Amino acid sequence: MTAVRFHGRGDIRLDQLQEPQCGKGEVKMKPAFVGICGTDLHEYTSGPVLVPETKHPITGEKTPITMGHEFSGIIEEVGEDVKGLSRGQRAVVRPTIYDEKCTACKQGCRHCCKNIGFIGLSGYGGGMAHHIVAPAEHFYPLPDNVSLEMAALIEPLAVAWHAVNISPFKPTDSAMVLGGGPIGIGVIQVLKLQGAKNIVVVEPMENRQKLALDYGATHIFDPREVDIPEEALNVTEKKGIDVIFDTAGVEIALNGVIPACRVHGTIVNIAVWENRPALKVNDLTYKEVNYMGAALYDERSFKHVIEALSYGQLKPDKMITAKIRLGEAVEKGFQELLDHRDQHCKILIDAQTS
Repeated sequence: MTAVRFHGRGDIRLDQLQEPQCGKGEVKMKPAFVGICGTDLHEYTSGPVLVPETKHPITGEKTPITMGHEFSGIIEEVGEDVKGLSRGQRAVVRPTIYDEKCTACKQGCRHCCKNIGFIGLSGYGGGMAHHIVAPAEHFYPLPDNVSLEMAALIEPLAVAWHAVNISPFKPTDSAMVLGGGPIGIGVIQVLKLQGAKNIVVVEPMENRQKLALDYGATHIFDPREVDIPEEALNVTEKKGIDVIFDTAGVEIALNGVIPACRVHGTIVNIAVWENRPALKVNDLTYKEVNYMGAALYDERSFKHVIEALSYGQLKPDKMITAKIRLGEAVEKGFQELLDHRDQHCKILIDAQTS
């Protein structure tokens, strides 16, 4: 079969592999649509970051690794002892892999597992392939009214859902989203669903600004053109922003919005940083601003996103800016996002078209 695999920094190849076989407790899927994530881009430009160079402690796999962790598909085969799943069923894959043994897992925070891994980054195959076999626990049936295209967006939407849920945000609060990429657009949708009336988005790219407005942003600030803290005070009756969600992971941008946060406000970091930032800690301290992290998502958030899509509460279709074939993954996927980032939110790969 054909698979898109990471071999090293700047080295992603279309390889021919033996089709995987389904074993006990496993499920075999034919992936349908796969999203290219910002994490995938980090691996391509700066990796290996999450892709293991030595054997992963859970999967036992290392480079080269089949990519693709945001994906949906059709179940082809169900292994012995698998319950609740059947051949021909449409499903989405939760890619997070846990060891179930570390302190975080024992505390019920499996998404913070010491040895966290991902289907599509750490082993068990990946969505950018004609077939995948993985443990049955990773597969979730889709409601009939959730398309396979929309299902490929469940994973990044779960990141946004989890971040908003663990933050102190309340419907009466003002919120700021730093960055209008896929996670930022997801955060806007979840904030809107939870009743946010004042959503400020900081984003310099025109197409992403427009998408943010389409999804419910009330104010758009271009950091190249306006003083963010000053404008934030103007739209919050001089109070400052209650909760800021950083999806960008850019040092100058983060330091630039800290003064926009109110006294005892909160900044939630969702971004995965390529480089360690020099954070203006004193600016946090003098206003007693809380700075917290939001790591991936728990299973409940993943399930809630599936339900919200089914109920029509989330409608992420406008996030999809292109669909490409599996064989075009590098040129029209990874490279396109790097060269024309301003023109895209989410590129989906049709995994069954070479």
